[in-house]
Amino acid sequence: MSLKKDKQKVLGEVFDDARVKEFLDVEGNGEIDADYLALERAYRGMKAENFESFVTFFIDEGRNINAKNPQGRTLLQVISDHRLSNDYIKALNAGGARC
Repeated sequence: MSLKKDKQKVLGEVFDDARVKEFLDVEGNGEIDADYLALERAYRGMKAENFESFVTFFIDEGRNINAKNPQGRTLLQVISDHRLSNDYIKALNAGGARC
């Protein structure tokens, strides 16, 4: 992973419920749906077990698990060919995500 000089890799960050819920606080920018952006941010920033909790909170808030990116693809479609995405895919499917 390449990081900017002013950024440090955080190891061992605690993802309690409050920290996981922080990933829900995302606003769309007009081009990207806020629900898609929140899902993508959580996918990129969490381990699978934390992402599973995030999906539960996401659904409980009535958010759209099938939100699409500007290319018309859901997060499930985007990550379906990622090598280490199986646990994330299971969490999305459990939340009602569909291709």
